[in-house]
Amino acid sequence: MTQSNSRLFDDLGRLMTDAAGLADGLRREVETVARSQMERMVATMDLAREEDVDVLRDMIAKERADKETLEARVSALEETVAKLSGKSDG
Repeated sequence: MTQSNSRLFDDLGRLMTDAAGLADGLRREVETVARSQMERMVATMDLAREEDVDVLRDMIAKERADKETLEARVSALEETVAKLSGKSDG
């Protein structure tokens, strides 16, 4: 009886080892297929590259700084016009 139990456990152990190997292989196959599908989907999408986003970020920062400069100049001109208008009224 002990011999047959030992053989049964050996067979069961081999079966579990084979099942674990099969499961690992299946997992890798599913990951490969999923990765392939995702890469295909991303390739068809109109996504911006990181370099393009960086260029746009720099352009926006420059435009924002230019806007602030122009706003300051407009304010200064408005003050000058207001002072000149006040002088001509009095």
